[in-house]
Amino acid sequence: MQSQDRKAAIADYKKREDEPGIYALRCAALPDTVWVGPTPTLDTIRNRLWFSLRHGGHTHRGLQAAWNTHGADAFTFEVLERLEPEESPYLARAQLKDRAAHWRTALKAEGI
Repeated sequence: MQSQDRKAAIADYKKREDEPGIYALRCAALPDTVWVGPTPTLDTIRNRLWFSLRHGGHTHRGLQAAWNTHGADAFTFEVLERLEPEESPYLARAQLKDRAAHWRTALKAEGI
C-alpha cells in the first residue's frame, strides 16, 4: 500500500460515524439461550467479543462457559436493531439501555 493510499484509508476510518445498536449471540447447541447486548459501535463488537471469548477473558461467565464447551463454530452474531447516533452521550447510553432491555424481554435473553 502506498503512503498516500494508507493515509487516505486512515483518514476515511477516522471520519466514519459510529453506528450504535443492539446485537444478539446465539449458540446452536443451546437453542433456548440467547445473549443480548448494546454497543455504541456495531461494526467492531463482533471482533471484540470473539477475541475476549477465544482468550477466555469474557466477563459473562455463562457465555464464556458455553463458548468453551461448544466452540466458536456453534455461535452466531446477529444485529437486532440499528439506532441513530445521538448528539448527547447521556441520551445515547439511555437509548441503548432502554432498547437492550426491550430486546432482552422480547427474546427472554440474558444481558451481556
